[in-house]
Amino acid sequence: MLKKLHLFIYPILIMIMLLNDCYAERIRDLVTIQGVRENALVGYGIVVGLDGTGDQTSQTPFTIQSITNMLSQLGITVPTGSNMQLKNVAAVMVTAKLPPFPHIGQQVDVVVSSLGNAKSLRGGTLIMTPLKGADNQVYAIAQGNLLVGGVGASSQGSSVSVNQLAGATIPKGATIERELVSSFEQQNVIHLHLHQFDFTRALTISNAINQWQKDSAIALDGSTVAVKIPSESSERVKFLSYVQDLPVASTPVSAKIVVNTRTGVVVMNQNVMLDNCAVAQGNLSVIINNQLKVSQPNTPLTEGDTVVVPETQIAVHQTNGSLHNISTSTNLNQVINALNELGAKPSELISILEALKTAGCLHASLETM
Repeated sequence: MLKKLHLFIYPILIMIMLLNDCYAERIRDLVTIQGVRENALVGYGIVVGLDGTGDQTSQTPFTIQSITNMLSQLGITVPTGSNMQLKNVAAVMVTAKLPPFPHIGQQVDVVVSSLGNAKSLRGGTLIMTPLKGADNQVYAIAQGNLLVGGVGASSQGSSVSVNQLAGATIPKGATIERELVSSFEQQNVIHLHLHQFDFTRALTISNAINQWQKDSAIALDGSTVAVKIPSESSERVKFLSYVQDLPVASTPVSAKIVVNTRTGVVVMNQNVMLDNCAVAQGNLSVIINNQLKVSQPNTPLTEGDTVVVPETQIAVHQTNGSLHNISTSTNLNQVINALNELGAKPSELISILEALKTAGCLHASLETM
């Protein structure tokens, strides 16, 4: 009988473990490792080989100056006062990202953007461009043929374009020439930075790591977890690989409503709740109509001047705003149904949410962007 009971309980334990994994998150999806990040690179370059769609040099003098400097470095002297009409050249800004732990010879993607008034960069070639970091040191060299995702056509003043023609990319277009000095190998303790500030989640992550390696992690605050790591490089990589894949149980999130005041988009999570309240909303519109009329004498022989007289009409319209009862809502579907019963537009809904928050009926933080 005991053996049959064990056989019955064992599948149930497996099902419970699978259910826990379904609601678990990996540490790698919740944190970033301090010092392990990308670094921005930027450079100024010249694109050549355009089909008459380059900068108008009369309006972009820096393009001519760049060409003159480049030719002088190649041993070609441009006579002073030369009027160069360069329709196949464009000045551009080149950006890239230096990956973590870069090595000399590694290639990265670059983005090329027109700096002047070039109509299109299609068919162009980027001339060798040094890419610098925030410390003004050159870390990579970019060069190659541009890949433009847009297309356009024009004829006799009419033009049609699809997507952007003044921007392009060069896959693997930059080669790293300098390695970034990192103190990662000298650290005995690393810090995991949470994507979102949360004391509960930080404590949950440290507990998950300590269950695997006892007394190796501690939550410093709601955004940082300190972890002791081995001193040897091979063991350190293996340790961090295991830490990143450790499952962490999902933690409750704070109730929040995000409002985009520019587009009228309203997003709320599942923890938003409403208390019973009454809402009345109506629209007030003021219409001002200003018309100009000409006033002139009744007969041509009478003395008088013809003048323009403004005639202004002002009207105020207000829609009837009936009082709506909003019942207590404890889940997201009930909140949506309660707000939909008001029939408010997105712009009106933003004002209603702000008023509900002020009245204490809305249990969520209201964040505008």
